[in-house]
Amino acid sequence: MALAENAEQARMWRSQNRPELVLLDIWMPDTDGITLLKDWASSGMLTMPVVMMSGHGTIDTAVEATRIGAFGYLEKPVPLQKLLSTVGKALRGGQNKQHSALSLASLGKGALITDLKKRLEQVANLKTPLLLMGEPGVGLEICARFMHRSNTPWVEPETLTALAETPLDLLEQARDGLLFLKDVGEINKLGQKGLLLLLSKLDKYNVKLVCATSQPLAELTAQGAYHQALFEQLSSLSIGVPALRAHREDIPELANHILSRFVESGEASSSLQFSTAALNCLRNYDWPGNLTQLTGVVHSLALTCTGDEITADAVQQAMVFPESTSVSAVSDIPLDLSLRDARDLFEKTYFERLIDQENGNMTRVAERAGLERTHLYRKIKLLGIKLRGH
Repeated sequence: MALAENAEQARMWRSQNRPELVLLDIWMPDTDGITLLKDWASSGMLTMPVVMMSGHGTIDTAVEATRIGAFGYLEKPVPLQKLLSTVGKALRGGQNKQHSALSLASLGKGALITDLKKRLEQVANLKTPLLLMGEPGVGLEICARFMHRSNTPWVEPETLTALAETPLDLLEQARDGLLFLKDVGEINKLGQKGLLLLLSKLDKYNVKLVCATSQPLAELTAQGAYHQALFEQLSSLSIGVPALRAHREDIPELANHILSRFVESGEASSSLQFSTAALNCLRNYDWPGNLTQLTGVVHSLALTCTGDEITADAVQQAMVFPESTSVSAVSDIPLDLSLRDARDLFEKTYFERLIDQENGNMTRVAERAGLERTHLYRKIKLLGIKLRGH
């Protein structure tokens, strides 16, 4: 156990140690606790549960702290039983914390991300369902988690089959909390009807609904593949999340942040760092798989680096992707196909070549494509790709 008299001492101690829990006062002599919490979140140091404490706090302060990443908030004077209970819950929650996870505070400080944060803050307390749109891997779940209030249910079904079968069960699970539905552009007609029913019952269950899609819902609706009324309701409040290549200025800090997470979790040496040339190399890459791909590449570099510095050469080797692959894949597509059929054909060719290049190693395929493994397998099944040994 350690006691820091002010924020500077706490900052120095945290840089040299990895605590299991931090009790952080909002009012300190030099820097307030919220600022210190933001510093830890943006630098990859918020890998432990933090419980905020204050005798002069407000609801707004408590909400801000939990959105930055605090586990909870206690108002002074704190009853001993409540303190012990909160610390116990925080420690149990900390054991399950994903050290490689990113938060909204860590996405960057550039103009696009700053604007994204402002938009999300502006709608955070609205009951209106929110639709998050963006390319695969841009961090739609990160944005959804920013909308989640601490100590309330977070429900994120692995598949959306329940929408067609038992949509109200999802609401019951998420009662008084947040329901996050990803890939809502891929649900079938029955699932769309279930989602419409679910939308009509949100107030009854006091659920905040956040949906995410990488599909062009307007285009699907125009083609008759998506329910018009559902599209209208979902698009009434929508926010686009920028692709990583659109805010390149944030990539070096993001890469360092991700690397520090792997250092914190013990997967990489504490002395490991990127060279300036390596960070420039990462910044100049287009990242078709966005944050998911960046995380996969940094993870691979952290595990395979033999020295204390990740070089530009190592970065380039980790991102080898023959130019002829994408060019020939596009040139082979007949131009008499519809846009949707052409996209399916391109994706099938893309994944087949990736799988072949990686000798069937689906972890590497997922990293290079910038997809979660579950999403990758779903894509492969939808595209009718046969895997070796299946």
